[in-house]
Amino acid sequence: MKFRVTTESLLAKIRDGAAMSTREQVLLSVRLSVPAMLAQLSSIVMQYIDAAMVGRLGADDAAAIGLVWPSLWLFGGLCSAVTAGFAVQVAHLIGAGRFARARSVLRQAIVACSLVALAITALGVAVSGPLPLWLGAHEGITRQASAYFLVFILGIPFLMLEFLAGGMLRCSGNMRVPSLLNVLMCVLDVVFNFLFIFPTRHLVVCGHAVSVPGLGLGVTGAAMGTILAEVLVCLMMVWYLVVRSDVLRLTRDSGSYRPRRACVRRAFRIGAPIGLQHMIMNVAQVVLIAIVAPLGSVAIAANAFAVTAESLCYMPGVGMEEAATTLVGQSVGARRRYLARRFAHITVGMGMAVMGVMGVLLYVGAPQVMALMTPIREVAALGVQVLRIEAFAEPLFAASMVTYGVFVGAGDTLAPCWMNALCIWVVRITLAALLVGTMGLAGVWTAMCIELCFRGLIFLARLLSNRWLNAVNMIDSTK
Repeated sequence: MKFRVTTESLLAKIRDGAAMSTREQVLLSVRLSVPAMLAQLSSIVMQYIDAAMVGRLGADDAAAIGLVWPSLWLFGGLCSAVTAGFAVQVAHLIGAGRFARARSVLRQAIVACSLVALAITALGVAVSGPLPLWLGAHEGITRQASAYFLVFILGIPFLMLEFLAGGMLRCSGNMRVPSLLNVLMCVLDVVFNFLFIFPTRHLVVCGHAVSVPGLGLGVTGAAMGTILAEVLVCLMMVWYLVVRSDVLRLTRDSGSYRPRRACVRRAFRIGAPIGLQHMIMNVAQVVLIAIVAPLGSVAIAANAFAVTAESLCYMPGVGMEEAATTLVGQSVGARRRYLARRFAHITVGMGMAVMGVMGVLLYVGAPQVMALMTPIREVAALGVQVLRIEAFAEPLFAASMVTYGVFVGAGDTLAPCWMNALCIWVVRITLAALLVGTMGLAGVWTAMCIELCFRGLIFLARLLSNRWLNAVNMIDSTK
């Protein structure tokens, strides 16, 4: 309770125009980022366990999942962009103390996001069959990859609502509830996958044989377990937002759920560049998978496992990125440009420092991490090689991640979209295509490392120029 009250009192200082010391600014940044970090840590642990489970099935099964994951990121990114367009509006309105208007935006967002989710689902179902063939997969993994992709796509409406509810709560300053529910989702995912992936089997526990039920669905079971966990947590997250949230619960007043043109237009202005960026970035990831695919199942599996392993380093960056969006967004809504700039510098600096340490740990612990994920020596050895290349990019990767959260909080999303597109398409893909022929998978990851460093530098340059604060003047404070 003390944690919640202290955080709320500090957030109230932003809205009320009260002075905040550097200590209070740092404390609030940490308090908002730590729950998101813990949720990300639990998500990573879930991915590690999932990868380890699937890794026991063989290289082809792991390759089937690794093949379609970038495409799933594309669809998930579209969901994130749609919800962000409404959540940033809510952050600005809460910062301005306009709580009833914030709840009005939430009502409109529920309907608008649900309609978009149905359209995205229909598109995903239509491409689920031919997608693995488009990506250049060999016949041994196409059926499994299609089935995995289809199950995930059918869960898109729940994913959209979970993103919306979590984003709204975080933008209101409530990091704790979405983080705890995400931890729960990870626990449920592990339990369901354990039951769905493997067949009924006997395990020895304390010297006694125990029969463990299972459906033996393999790769499809992995997708079903994850989606079931997601559905349950989505329902809980939406219920808490609508019924229990201090600021946003819809039981406080009544209002129309019909999306209005002005609200949707503002959401589009904020969210469209985010969606375009996700599309550009994830199509690029699909292209990169197509570059990796001809290298064979070992390279595809090593690439997928290494991506999962490296996600451990994302934890501080994700936490600080979410904190930056909330703190900058509310500061912008309160018309406090100096405070927005201070929060931007604090969160970016902290993210870079912590992710730099994580990069060192990744370099040192790469063999142990890969050994946990797969027993296949060739896959593990290749994964260690590429992880140690990537470790050098982590501080500047943090700079790009957290700075992007700053820009989103300010409503400045168009320029960062093109900056990201330039980096991944001109730098990463070009270098990957040039290096893969002589260096194999290591060449692809070398290109990634160089691109992430370049991206971090140009994002820092824009942050320090303060051009992103120009978006503050475009916020509508009269409606």
